[in-house]
Amino acid sequence: MANTRSARDEITAAVTSWPGVHAVPGDLGELGFKLGRREIGHLHGDRAAHFSFPKKLWAELREQGRIVPHPVFPDSRGPAARSIENDADVREVIALFRLNYDRAVARNGLAGEARGEGMNAKASGR
Repeated sequence: MANTRSARDEITAAVTSWPGVHAVPGDLGELGFKLGRREIGHLHGDRAAHFSFPKKLWAELREQGRIVPHPVFPDSRGPAARSIENDADVREVIALFRLNYDRAVARNGLAGEARGEGMNAKASGR
């Protein structure tokens, strides 16, 4: 990395600057990024980012070489991973988080997500 901030710090600063996004430590040491209650992806230190995409979008991103299958779910379309090895990977990880952010805002709106009334609230009947 050319700058003095770690990949995790650089990505966190970018992603948490978007309206409604907050970072949440996970149970396995990961750092999740949520819009309301919906996770738009998470980081494993400075080395990897994990996401979930709709199957069609996942296939497009995979074909473009932007993601690989998630290591825990290698035969599933949807769960995805991106290694972080250099500045270009940091920019791409931020772009992938933004893709999920924009999808969530388009589907649920920013105000509802920021209040925690997104997909999970709809599923629970609220």
